[in-house]
Amino acid sequence: MTSLAFVVIGVVFGLYLAMNIGGNDVANAMGTSVGSRALTLRQAILAAAVFEFLGAVLVGGNVTKTVKKGVVDLHALSDPSVFMIVMCAALLSAALWLQLATWRGWPVSTTHSIIGALAGGGVAAAGLDGVSWAKLAQIGTSWVLSPLVGGAIGFAMFRLISSRILKTSHPRVMTRRAVPFLAALVVFVLVLSMLYKGLKNLHLDFPLGRALELASAGAALSGLLVAVMVWRRPLGRIRLSNRFGYVENQFGWLQVMTACYVAFAHGSNDVANAIGPLSGILAAWRTGAVRNEVEVQTWVLALGGAGIVAGLALWGHKVMETVGRRLTELTPSRGFSAEFAAATTVLVCSKLGMPISTTHTLVGSVIGVGFARGIAALDMRVVRDVFAAWVITLPVAALLAVVLTRVMLLILT
Repeated sequence: MTSLAFVVIGVVFGLYLAMNIGGNDVANAMGTSVGSRALTLRQAILAAAVFEFLGAVLVGGNVTKTVKKGVVDLHALSDPSVFMIVMCAALLSAALWLQLATWRGWPVSTTHSIIGALAGGGVAAAGLDGVSWAKLAQIGTSWVLSPLVGGAIGFAMFRLISSRILKTSHPRVMTRRAVPFLAALVVFVLVLSMLYKGLKNLHLDFPLGRALELASAGAALSGLLVAVMVWRRPLGRIRLSNRFGYVENQFGWLQVMTACYVAFAHGSNDVANAIGPLSGILAAWRTGAVRNEVEVQTWVLALGGAGIVAGLALWGHKVMETVGRRLTELTPSRGFSAEFAAATTVLVCSKLGMPISTTHTLVGSVIGVGFARGIAALDMRVVRDVFAAWVITLPVAALLAVVLTRVMLLILT
């Protein structure tokens, strides 16, 4: 088979994987907003489509790693034809596993899926020496790290909101006092994450000190504006069906703001799961050499972004249902706690270079919020199924890749 045929196969499989990333992973951003009814399903899909696509195209990176985290030793795959077969098999393997997980409503890690698939392809083509097992072990620690940190922050945030606002004798008054500070905190986290080791493609990658200054200024300004908006309308003129209606309305827009950021960050980061191997295939076709870092053409970023949006629209509702409604019952205040915990955890861990899974973090945050209300608030059967899916993601993707790589090598070489 000609190398051009591998390119066509790679484009098809890459688009298919991007669609499954959209169907499964985008629930990280919008599942809690739909579950808490801060957004309708249609509004969530529209918001996620806009911010996922913008994140992928604007910040997705003009240089990407062919093999994430250095899991596969590319010296063992120096033959361009063998390399392209492994990449095609990895794309298809990860996509098939994500398709199954999405159909079942399981939120799993797309990063672990593609890493497992790449490792399986490397073993099938080059033997056990073709994979860095130490790297795989390091990545595996995020199975434990991500949900624990996210859950702890979500638990603490909702306990704070509950004790300072929801359980007080005047929750509406306390909300008016707290919302400007919470809005400022959200803006601080989001701006800092974008300016410090964030928007490199847009030349907005500032040193930590400068990023902290700008984030603090943005937080102060936003807090002041929110305070003016919240306090200009007397509480006596607000008519709501229950004493917590005003509280949840205020937390609703805070949650939506955080969810849109998570969608933007997801598009910028996880589009590489689909376009990294595809860009490697394109580079091998153009140059006849195998490289780890390759340039990404704009049309490839757009393809990845479009695939994510299409997958979200077609299949995203199933995983949204699990994250937003089946794990635990969510309200805007609970959803905000989970989204804020996930965004903060991803920011801190990624800046420290620690292995992290956005999916595991968000699900852990939702579970932490549910646990703050008592173990009975969680559907433990759903929690068990999700944890089991996490454990088998990497090995299942790897086994699929071994089989597909061996078949493709047999047929195509």
